[in-house]
Parts: sequence; C-alpha cells; structure tokens
Amino acid sequence: MNSKITIAIDGFSSTGKSTVAKQLAKSLGYVYVDTGAMYRAVAFYAMSHGFIDGNHFDKSGLIENLGRINISFKFNEALGFAEVYLNGVNIEKQIRTLEVSGFVSTVAAVSEVRHKLVEQQQQMGKDKGLVMDGRDIGTVVFPDAELKLFMTASAETRAQRRYKELIDRGDEVVYDEVLKNVQERDYIDTHREDSPLVKADDAIEIDNSNMTLEEQFKVILDLVNKALNK
Repeated sequence: MNSKITIAIDGFSSTGKSTVAKQLAKSLGYVYVDTGAMYRAVAFYAMSHGFIDGNHFDKSGLIENLGRINISFKFNEALGFAEVYLNGVNIEKQIRTLEVSGFVSTVAAVSEVRHKLVEQQQQMGKDKGLVMDGRDIGTVVFPDAELKLFMTASAETRAQRRYKELIDRGDEVVYDEVLKNVQERDYIDTHREDSPLVKADDAIEIDNSNMTLEEQFKVILDLVNKALNK
C-alpha cells in the first residue's frame, strides 16, 4: 500500500474547494495546489497585457505569449498556505477580484492554456501526497487519483459566500453582480469544448449547501481515511 495518495477535488466555482483542500493538505502533510489560481494568473496576465477586456479577447495574442507566463507557488508561513506568483511577482490578492473572476472561465476555455497548465499540474503530482482542486482534476489531470470529490451547492448559496468573501476583503461589490458572475462561470465551465466541468464517474459528490465547514471536513476526512486504507 502506498502511504500517500492523490486527492482530486472538482466542482463549481465558490463551492469551497480551496478551503477544504487546504484543510486536508495541512491535516495530512500533503502538498496543496490551487489550479483555479493558475487559470486566474493567466487571466490576470491577459488583462494586464491588453489581451482581454469587456469588449474584446485577443486569443491568438495570448496563445503567442504563453511561453512568457511563469506561474509558481511559494508557501507563506504566516498565512499557512502557498501564494501565487506570476513571473516572480506575488499576485495572490490581485487575482481574487471580481474583475478577474469575470474573465477566468473565458481564458480557461482556451485549449492551449489548458494544455500548458495541465502539463505543469501533472508534473506537480507525480510523487503523490497531493491535494489538487479545480474543474478537470479527476477527469483530465489525474484520472487515476485514489480519491475524487465533486463539490456542489446552489448558485445562490455560492454567490452569497463569494459576496461575503469579497465584502470582508474590502471590495465594493453588489450581490446581484456576484450571482450573475457565478451563473456565467457555471455555463462557460460546463459548456466549453475542451475538458468541460463534469463529475467523473468514480467521484463522490458532496453537496455542501447546508453543511458547516466542520461538518464538511469531517465527512471528507472519513472518505480520505477509507481511501488510505484500501
């Protein structure tokens, strides 16, 4: 029995995938990789370099510049998790805005972007002992993961959580805009041609609409222990 496994967590936006993935990684002493942050970093790069805004998307321009995008994670002791760096610059705070959220699914639908990032993600997980969350981890990145979870909750519940998160951070946002963003991202994520968001056949669905973080963590930790003992 390999003492370390790969845990793949997929699901809709704002279902708390990252929160539970961080908890698990900390509890198990595993590496945590937030793939959503990687796609956000590419979206932020595209915005910063004029490849995307509310009126246009220069897809070919972004594709031509993919070689100039270097994404890395550096563990922050004070925060207890790894922050995202783009070409050596910490962009953790910049990528969490509603503006980036508005473009990330569009950028993530580009096949060339997905191929580049999936390759990096598979490299990160080659030694197991990893918790990775995203949209296609159990279906594309690690189809052989020992434990696959699929997180879901109602759009309204997710929008409320995201809204609270942004308000707590000091962002000025309107709930209806956050809900619209959640619904638009759901549509793009589930309808894109390349690696759409789908539940893997062997994934366990967790609907956390009415769960506290503690309840959810207990349920998932039990599933992890079962997978470790197989």
